[in-house]
Amino acid sequence: MEQETGLGAEQALAPAELRRVLSTFASGVTVVTGDDDGTPVGFACQSFSSLSLDPPLVLFCPARTSGSWPRIRHSGSFTVNVLASDQEDVCLVFARQVPDRFSQVRWRATPTGPALDGVLATVHCDVEAVHDGGDHEVVIGRVRELVTHRDAAPLVFFRGAFGLGS
Repeated sequence: MEQETGLGAEQALAPAELRRVLSTFASGVTVVTGDDDGTPVGFACQSFSSLSLDPPLVLFCPARTSGSWPRIRHSGSFTVNVLASDQEDVCLVFARQVPDRFSQVRWRATPTGPALDGVLATVHCDVEAVHDGGDHEVVIGRVRELVTHRDAAPLVFFRGAFGLGS
């Protein structure tokens, strides 16, 4: 049996240790997209979650260092694209700083932001609120429309890698 090692109130949490422990929680992978005055923008995001059924709300947490999120926020709406297990390549396009990400994937325009081809689902939202979250922001979105595209396994991120590993 593993023995827990607690932190005293005076001991600070090391970011590397926090990342290591929290990586034991598997998360789905999404691409959050939007429109910046006619230009599609987007970024990979694993901090996405449902928040409320009534009213229909979701949340995601972009880093304050994100170059894409301020451009999406400006529009007042966004689309969450839920990636399938065979879409690691799509995730990597949106996780890295590459020029013209949208030329590397198939997509279609929607009123809230680009919908990527081949995803499991798209969630179209309006920005409801944005809250401080330390080195991230907590974005609350009011769901405008939900679309399921196919039935397949989701892309999962666990312990710093795609899939559940061993």
